[in-house]
Amino acid sequence: MSQKVEVRSPGARVRRGALFVGFLKVSLFGFGGGLVWARRIVVERQQWMNEQEFAETLTLCQLMPGPNIVGIAVCVGSKLRGAIGAITAVAGFILLPWMVGLSLGGLVLQHAELGVVRGILGGLSAAAAGLLIATGIRLLMPHRRHRTALLFAACSFAGMAFTKLPLLVVLFGLAPLSIAATALESARAR
Repeated sequence: MSQKVEVRSPGARVRRGALFVGFLKVSLFGFGGGLVWARRIVVERQQWMNEQEFAETLTLCQLMPGPNIVGIAVCVGSKLRGAIGAITAVAGFILLPWMVGLSLGGLVLQHAELGVVRGILGGLSAAAAGLLIATGIRLLMPHRRHRTALLFAACSFAGMAFTKLPLLVVLFGLAPLSIAATALESARAR
């Protein structure tokens, strides 16, 4: 499951078209959310970031308002091509998929009472949940040897899944504890 990914050299300039198409794919393939495909394209296929950079970018985007995936598009685009890269990545993520999504959404709403449509949507949501769980595990893999990281990952999961606490409550509750625990571990290692 763990793959070593070589990140492109900083001098290699990424074309705006590649950014546009990359995030277009994220949005077209990303049923139930684009995080799975964003990681796959940014880290595995295009190698614009490594696992650590992507995890840090995702963490930053979770602290910002708005959809995480749009924040990821902005961060990746601006890292690779500056402001124009951020605009290009977001445009790729939003333009065509917005039109397709709006059309399909209207069609589904017109026929939502049909059992076939409900079955399709139920199957898609289960597949999307599975993809999200797999991405969460992949994001955790670089930290698998750090017991403290695993502990806080488990606490985050429990806080969200079992106690149904809001994301911000879990983040702001665990962030200071996690920072303190990491500082203690670093001090002990010295």
